[in-house]
Amino acid sequence: MAKIRWYMKQTVTYQIALMLVKHLREFFETFGDIAYRFVQTLKYIITFQINFKQVIEQSSRFAVDSLPITLSIVSMTAIILAMQVAPEMVKQGGKDYIGLLVALTMVREVGVIMSGFAIISMIGSSQASELATMRVTEQIDAMEVLKVSPFKYLFVPRVLAGVLMMPFVVVVSSTLGIIAGGLTSMVAAKDVTWLCYISSVWQGLYIRDINIMLFKAACFGGCISLISSSCGYEAKGGAKGVGIATTKAVVWSFVAIVIVDCIFAVAFYF
Repeated sequence: MAKIRWYMKQTVTYQIALMLVKHLREFFETFGDIAYRFVQTLKYIITFQINFKQVIEQSSRFAVDSLPITLSIVSMTAIILAMQVAPEMVKQGGKDYIGLLVALTMVREVGVIMSGFAIISMIGSSQASELATMRVTEQIDAMEVLKVSPFKYLFVPRVLAGVLMMPFVVVVSSTLGIIAGGLTSMVAAKDVTWLCYISSVWQGLYIRDINIMLFKAACFGGCISLISSSCGYEAKGGAKGVGIATTKAVVWSFVAIVIVDCIFAVAFYF
């Protein structure tokens, strides 16, 4: 019987099943840790135990430091979109709807998603590596020994900064994307004027779309900061652990904002 069990363990099927079980266990453990830290962070926010100096500092990092790369990514995406869409719309007699198409795409999806990806790449990875370094160098352990809550001083400022600053980043980047799309449309397609483009922007863009965009951006910012901080907080194993935690934070943040975006699409547009 022991020999049969040994042979079973050498099979590819057994190895794949073992790998799936391992990844599922890690998934639920990580999800549970993030949910627990969200509750703890929310408790401090609700009771108004907030270090405003840290919030301002993290807000500066979240919005100002990340703005150049975010604007570059979103505007280039809008340029590519307009470059491909505008000539085809003119061929089909739909030049009066180019601005509408670009604006709806930017406000509803592209502006928020691409801004989220840029924030994850720059700020989320930075937050994860910062907390991971503090963990492996035992700075967080020292805080816990001194009865200082890591959630109050590490999580709350970062999560609040994400929730407050992400809508600002998305508004600026989406506005620039719409402008860049209009300029590109004028170059890529004939008979498309700036007045025609701007007039069509407001034909199907409503305040409801902007409100949903702002709410979605706030959720994205909170998720990115919470997940990045949580993954960095649980790092272990020295320098290698810092790299693993940073990679984990980026992957989880990407997956989280896609899932949240899908939830918003089903809730508001389905």
